[in-house]
Amino acid sequence: MAGVGAAALAHHPSCRDDFPGSHPHSLGSTHLCVSGVAICRPNAYSTGTSDPRSARFLGSQSLSPVETVIQILLIGLANGSIIALIALGYTLVYGIIELINFAHGDVYMIGTMLALTLLTWVPTMMGVRRVSLLPVPTIILLVIGALLLAMIGCALLNMIVERLAYRPLRRAPRLAPLISAIGVSFILVNVGLLWKGPSPVDFPSPHPILELDLLQLAGLNTLVFFKVKDLGVMLLAIPLMVGLSLFVNRTRLGKAMRATAQDRDAAAMMGININQTIALTFLLGGALAGAAGLINGTYNNTAVYLQGFRGGLMAFTAAVLGGIGNLYGAFLGGLMIGIVAATSDFMFDPRWTQAIVFGMLVLTLVFKPNGLLGESSTERA
Repeated sequence: MAGVGAAALAHHPSCRDDFPGSHPHSLGSTHLCVSGVAICRPNAYSTGTSDPRSARFLGSQSLSPVETVIQILLIGLANGSIIALIALGYTLVYGIIELINFAHGDVYMIGTMLALTLLTWVPTMMGVRRVSLLPVPTIILLVIGALLLAMIGCALLNMIVERLAYRPLRRAPRLAPLISAIGVSFILVNVGLLWKGPSPVDFPSPHPILELDLLQLAGLNTLVFFKVKDLGVMLLAIPLMVGLSLFVNRTRLGKAMRATAQDRDAAAMMGININQTIALTFLLGGALAGAAGLINGTYNNTAVYLQGFRGGLMAFTAAVLGGIGNLYGAFLGGLMIGIVAATSDFMFDPRWTQAIVFGMLVLTLVFKPNGLLGESSTERA
């Protein structure tokens, strides 16, 4: 697996070549991976380019300490938003049936593959090479269609997994559904492997406008880059989080979910259909995973069958860090993991990032097992 990760790192297409002539391999800059790959850290000092932004970024003019901190925060928040969306699925399921659904990360991977398939198939059918060459209205409709396909597909997949792999084991010892979750995870990983192959696949960028630097457009004299797609990731993640929170706290079905989480037998005696409520929980978690899959693809411009493993473990760590079973905690934990991962990528070899993140998980379990928001304030879904 380390070999696969190294290969993906060395050939990753989404390294941010925001600066002309800054190819990461020929110039010796280092890939920085945050839930995929995010930026290049410069370790070369001669670029051969006359572009002042490129030259400064790559060594002759490095980012100032303040710019570096801002850049890391922006990258961390964008990638953390994706992690947070996945973490919400973990925390929803755990809040209802106290199951750590290890297959959830792979459902997110399937969402990326579904969106990728649609975004590559439609342009081919219309006789163009890339989705970005289509008319703008068509691109918008296609992205919305890819989002809906990923969300609906993952929601249905998650419901099927619950029905076939978890429901028959609901009264079994806790170890049984946990092993079943690991088995489902292996199945989905192999589906992704057979579907798109072992190598990372380029995820098409829907439109060049997503690559525009908002700070540069605003005329700010800074080397910090904040693209349209950075802003888009955050603006998509927050409404989804707010919508989920409103659904759980303000709707009748949401109240049924909370009642089931508090006492399943008592909720059944009050007329709540437990099976439907749990299925609804898996449906919502799968839909969020599908949305995260599309967002991650358009943001990092890559897809690979193993991304669910890393994304899933990052999201699980985020859910535990924030307080598993707590929606707000999962979102907060996701943002924090994103920032920590971006900082680690910049300061150390990116291969240390997972060790640092999981070190946080261990420390959280040892010193604050209920998470940052604590059990007392937990609003279990």
